[in-house]
Formats: sequence, C-alpha cells, structure tokens
Amino acid sequence: MNFIILIFVIIFSYFIGGISFSRIAAQKYSPAEDLVDSKVKIASTNEEFTLSGISATTIGNKLGEKAGCLVGLLDMAKAFLPVIALRLFFPQQPYSLVAAIMVMVGHNWPLIYGFKGGHGYSTLYGGLLAIDPIGAIATSIVGMGIGLVVFKDFMIAYLAGMWLLIPWMWLRWHDSWYVIYAVLVNVVFMLAMIPEIKQVSAQLKAHEKPNLRATMQDWPMGRGMLKMAEKMKIRID
Repeated sequence: MNFIILIFVIIFSYFIGGISFSRIAAQKYSPAEDLVDSKVKIASTNEEFTLSGISATTIGNKLGEKAGCLVGLLDMAKAFLPVIALRLFFPQQPYSLVAAIMVMVGHNWPLIYGFKGGHGYSTLYGGLLAIDPIGAIATSIVGMGIGLVVFKDFMIAYLAGMWLLIPWMWLRWHDSWYVIYAVLVNVVFMLAMIPEIKQVSAQLKAHEKPNLRATMQDWPMGRGMLKMAEKMKIRID
C-alpha cells in the first residue's frame, strides 16, 4: 500500500463525507429554521425527541418524505462514487474500504460544520453497495427480520443488519481488511447514534407501548422501517 495514496484517500474521503446535503436542502427549502438538533413530537406521549445533528431523517421529518429520500440518495452517492472508483483503479488494495469508513466519519463529524453531522446510515450503505452489494441487501433484510420477528424490537432491527456485516465480511471475503472495515463502520455508526439510542431506551422504559407497530409509529427510524417491512410483507403486530 502506498502511504501517500493512503493519506490522500483519508483526507479526500473525509471532506467528501463532510458535504452536507441535509444542510443544502434545509437552506433552500427552510432557510428561516435551524434544523440542527431539531425536535420531533412523539405522537403517543406528546413528548419531544431530539434528532441529533442533521441528516436525511431530519429532512424527511421536517420537509417531507420525498426531500428526505432525495437527501438520503445523495448521501449514498457521495460514498458510492469514490469507493467504486477506488475499487476499479486499485482492486488489490484496501483503499476503497478506507474511503468508505472516512466518508462516514466526515459525514458524522464534518470539520466545516463544527463536527455536527448525521449518523452515517445512508453513507454506510452507499459505500457498502460499492464494496459488496449482495452483503448490503442480505444483511439488512436478515437483520430487519431478526429484530422484528424474533426479538420484536425495532432498534435491534435497525442495528442488526450492521452487526451482521462483521461475520458476513469474514465468511464472504476471508480477508482481515474487510472484517476491520465492518467493525469500524459499526463503531462510527454506534457512536453517532448514542444520543438517539439513549432517548429511545428512556422513553420505552417510561411509556410501555401496546405493541411493536405502535412503538415503531412513534419514532422517525421506526416509521421508515415499518414502511420497508410492509413492502417486504413482514407482519408487524
């Protein structure tokens, strides 16, 4: 591995990740409102949930699902394009894996915005689609199924697909670089998700919901996953 190329990939990928399509959308369509750390009402309790930083989820909740979807796709693209380019030009080197990680880091903690970014869900899957599209689909579907059907917990369903990347990468590639990549993207994502995980855990302990569907409808992450589950014919009670 060439050290100069590696340093370039790290720096370039970090700043590509720091391009905030969420902020661009917010400035264009809601310039008077600060959407960083915005508040969302929890329907069943009328309490507030803070969407830390700013992300496609924030835009979807504040400006509508179409806007949120567009921002999510753009976030995926900013990871997919540099990663696929590096895989094509340096197929025998792990530069693409480094780029996928650093785009997430830049997205979650952008220097230009005072280290206030998103959570990296879209950028993770954008990079993963370039690295292993079968793995991206398989782990997300199986993880969702395990969380919703076995554990009946939408947070496990939301996170399990990423956890499954670790054994998947070993079984699929038998290469320690891919396992390191899977571990690091999990660490980067979980660190960014800590505020949300704490809030969801506290709310669920304080207000027991009658069923999984009602719980998922309360939370921004849960509502998106509920729609995906319904399209996949996964029964949610």
